[in-house]
Amino acid sequence: MGRLSRRAFAMAALTTLGTAGDVTAAPRGGPAAPPGRRRAAGELRGMWLATVANRDWPSRAGLTPAEQRAELLAHLDTAVRRRLNAVFFQVRPTADALWPSPYEPWSQYLTGTQGKDPGWDPLGTAVVEAHARGLELHAWFNPYRIANHTDPTRLVASHPARLHPDWAVPYGGKLYYNPGLPEVRAFVQDAMLDAVRRYRVDGVHFDDYFYPYPVAGQTFDDDAAYAAHGADFPDRASWRRHNIDRLVRETVARVRKVRPAARFGISPFGVWRNAATDPLGSDTRAGVQTYDDLYADTRTWVRERWIDYICPQVYWNIGFAAADYAKLVPWWAAVAKGTGVRLYVGEALYKAGDPAQPAAWQDPVELSRHLTLAKQYPQVRGHVFFSAKEAAADRIGALARVVADHYQQPAKPPR
Repeated sequence: MGRLSRRAFAMAALTTLGTAGDVTAAPRGGPAAPPGRRRAAGELRGMWLATVANRDWPSRAGLTPAEQRAELLAHLDTAVRRRLNAVFFQVRPTADALWPSPYEPWSQYLTGTQGKDPGWDPLGTAVVEAHARGLELHAWFNPYRIANHTDPTRLVASHPARLHPDWAVPYGGKLYYNPGLPEVRAFVQDAMLDAVRRYRVDGVHFDDYFYPYPVAGQTFDDDAAYAAHGADFPDRASWRRHNIDRLVRETVARVRKVRPAARFGISPFGVWRNAATDPLGSDTRAGVQTYDDLYADTRTWVRERWIDYICPQVYWNIGFAAADYAKLVPWWAAVAKGTGVRLYVGEALYKAGDPAQPAAWQDPVELSRHLTLAKQYPQVRGHVFFSAKEAAADRIGALARVVADHYQQPAKPPR
């Protein structure tokens, strides 16, 4: 996959828009505000720190432990400098681990060799160092992605997908665990919860990949699983949504038992359903709808209060015809209203100044306008920026403008 981010998978969806043992940590809350400076009211100001394909960190596989650690701390320091207060650290990018897991191998993105011990504990270090800086550290997991290729022999011999080849499904040039198998659902929870037990993480975070984004002309082959487990459902789509619902509900229950203080949340693709498909949907014309294409009923998760927060990736500019930020934010606010589920908005910092993006993204004020608009809706309790590399580089000063306009004072995350 080269140096692409998790969003690389979603980019195909975007182009169709308009077409059809705990580690001891420092005390929570961080240092007090400097004398004479009042802290702003609680709001989440986050950034994603992606590790898949070395998107943000480490800058390349094979760095020494000291070099990796220095780069990681530099990202945390960037978050502090930008007056952010939370980092969403991708610790299980491809059925692997950035901690010494008994369930899955060390990530290849550390050493270049899957299963090779990097000589240190990135997640443990991140928790301690984030807390020392007054930052929350949310552990970000991808539940079902195994590899960015379809060849199981390229996985380490002890990999669960090689020990249980019936668990894996090749699709669209990638390899995925089959969400329709109860044993898979139990295993991925066990693998993720190992990190939650070991470390005092502030949150458990899923991204937008459940069933994979659709690939034209290809079929996700779960016939055998459907035959074995789908008899009680009217159709395969309903069964698939049920599988994802169970993953969410079971994971939430286990997180709350293992680490009650941690919050559980999800950052889905920004469109649940178009209004043309469902009158409850948003005034959008997205080519992908999470309910229909990823089998992720994100609206129900909020309305039924299964999760603690939702962070939809509203990665479009104000006025974008097929998916207008100014229409999606109020739609999500209405969904969250009265539920107690926190609404954070995922922001496309990576688009700011990218010459391949529309004119709106060449304006360094675009993102600041997003936060101004979102302030009209009390359900919006913060924003999360994709991603750490862009937070550091800030190509056209878009994040600096956000800080100047909206983050003049430090803020504790909402609890």
